[in-house]
Amino acid sequence: MTANLGNIDRTARLIIGLALFMAPLLNLPAVWSSEGLAIASMGVGVVLAFTALFRFCPLYWIIGISTCKI
Repeated sequence: MTANLGNIDRTARLIIGLALFMAPLLNLPAVWSSEGLAIASMGVGVVLAFTALFRFCPLYWIIGISTCKI
């Protein structure tokens, strides 16, 4: 796996991913009181956080996009 995420992209993914993961746990806002939305939000948050940590996005790789300056 070659890195295809730049620093700005990684930071944004990590912040958004953590927010999506934590919001249902804190019930902020109350829209996450639905169990299905809470699970979906946490799933998307985990995926965003892992792509940020590994600096690799499979969707970017399929499309041929790279925000990394390497």
